[in-house]
Amino acid sequence: MADLLQIISSNYVAVGSLSASAGKKYVPVDPALFEGTWRGKYADGKAFAVQVSNVQGFRATAKYEAGGAAKYQNVLIASDGTFRVGDTKFALTKPGTAEIKTVMMQNGQPSTIETAYAKQNG
Repeated sequence: MADLLQIISSNYVAVGSLSASAGKKYVPVDPALFEGTWRGKYADGKAFAVQVSNVQGFRATAKYEAGGAAKYQNVLIASDGTFRVGDTKFALTKPGTAEIKTVMMQNGQPSTIETAYAKQNG
């Protein structure tokens, strides 16, 4: 029973830190600020890419790729320039630069949250 509670607790902490979207407002954004391919590397050298396309108002299509895996999702861009693709959070920090936070899994369990920066069309 303790193992089950530990799994639930670790998952809640890992995912909860990425999903703080309650109360966020959604307003139309400038497509040029978001559209394109955002590339970066995590501290361990693992490369990733986030492709953002079809931005209309505050809606967009996003694809996150890393380590041979890909996640596709229709996303809502909040007024603070953030959105989520699966367990990855994208945050526009300034034009052309975004902060990417991803929950890393180990043996099927969330282990750490990796933070990296990505450049637009880089």
